[in-house]
Amino acid sequence: MASIEDLKKKSSLTILLPGGELPLAILHKVNELCARYRFGIYLSTVQNLRLYGVDEKDLGPIKSELAAVGAEFKGPGKFPLPKICIGSRSCNLGIIDTMDLSRKILDRFKGRENVKPKFKIAISGCPAVCSDAMLTDIGLVATRVGFDIYAGGKGGPTPKIGRRIVRGVDEEKALMIIEELVDFHDRKTEKKQRMAKLLDDPEFPYPDAV
Repeated sequence: MASIEDLKKKSSLTILLPGGELPLAILHKVNELCARYRFGIYLSTVQNLRLYGVDEKDLGPIKSELAAVGAEFKGPGKFPLPKICIGSRSCNLGIIDTMDLSRKILDRFKGRENVKPKFKIAISGCPAVCSDAMLTDIGLVATRVGFDIYAGGKGGPTPKIGRRIVRGVDEEKALMIIEELVDFHDRKTEKKQRMAKLLDDPEFPYPDAV
């Protein structure tokens, strides 16, 4: 295994995994490429697959082979993949199908270009909030009566629970609110910005916690 310093000198490549799902074709191809090129594999906390310790000269061939089996890659300007829990597909507490909602969000926003960082989205399938939706820029928490939506949460060295801006809304209303928040972030952000910094803006559409 290469030293930490040697690894830092090498490149990395992040494969996007919508809904945290790893398709079998990509899994097989990553295994094959890892054996051939001897890089490391890391499942990130935001449910992507990071290939690290990659020689710069190998990036092109690796990316090309992965793209051929359907892989998409992290890059600037892309709409963020929602971080989700497993939801009702494999959890007795799950109220909603989080993977399905994640797909609907991505379908709605996939045409957007030059999306400004650094906001993130998380979906929790029940009030247990295993996906840290309350600590995310835009967080959806499923309840028995609809979605509670939080804005401005963040982790890091000074974590902050987001402001609950609506309670018990249906799915279509939740999607409309996400769009409203993303549009506001885009208007108010020059390069990159967390949603938490926008909560006190006089034009923020949800000034009060509920």
